[in-house]
Amino acid sequence: MDFYSPKEIADISIQKGTEKANLAKLPLAVLGFLGGAFIALGYLAYIRVTGTMPQEWGSLITFIGAAVFPVGLICILLGGGELLTGNMMAVSIAYFAKKIKFTQLVSNWLLIAFFNLLGALFIAYFFGHFVGLTEGDFLAKTVHTAEAKIKDPFWVAFVSGIGCNWLVSIAVWLSFGAKDFSGKILAIWFPTMTFVLIGFQHVVANMFIIPAAIFAGALSWSQFLPNIIPVFLGNAIGGAIFVSFVYFIAYKKTAASVETFSRRKAG
Repeated sequence: MDFYSPKEIADISIQKGTEKANLAKLPLAVLGFLGGAFIALGYLAYIRVTGTMPQEWGSLITFIGAAVFPVGLICILLGGGELLTGNMMAVSIAYFAKKIKFTQLVSNWLLIAFFNLLGALFIAYFFGHFVGLTEGDFLAKTVHTAEAKIKDPFWVAFVSGIGCNWLVSIAVWLSFGAKDFSGKILAIWFPTMTFVLIGFQHVVANMFIIPAAIFAGALSWSQFLPNIIPVFLGNAIGGAIFVSFVYFIAYKKTAASVETFSRRKAG
């Protein structure tokens, strides 16, 4: 077969999550920075593609922008990078399989979140503000997009975050199931494009678009954390529960129970 079965993907995800949790600090920092930067570059592409399109095109604008956004996740998963939302899935299933400790899970999430933030801020400031790629003719789109994120109340942002990382984590999960680059790209592309089309909130993407509007003088830092916190928590639930835990129960916990029952019966 040119792909792995879902049960095999569960084993691969556990292995990947264990490796991520045991990653040394220097590669973790470098790959975390790249993860934030690549997601920001995908969002920057979205802004540049959609920013000057006629409003009469309606939802077609979002569709075209969503079609270019997945390049960020593709660069991370195929080229190398560590992304918080993906780790919320992979590291969690390693924890459920008892391959790592809870402290390792928390440490990984927090450190990757920090370095993702640095990467996203780098793109927002130097490419977005200094070079001006999110300003000028594109400023209205940047600000409108950022304002759409921060206007959501806590629980709306939280639930939106769940939906986002349900899809992003499925994209990562499916990419683990493909054996070649073309299959991995397709596996990543469509779930990622779908979350953007729907308008769900992604914590690392928001680490780019909200600061981009802040650097342009349109928003303030006091509006940043009230969005990031609920989206972070929602993304965590989406990846750790709706993907990792569900598939762990389906493919690993059940298999372990059957094996235990068989041994007892044989004994």
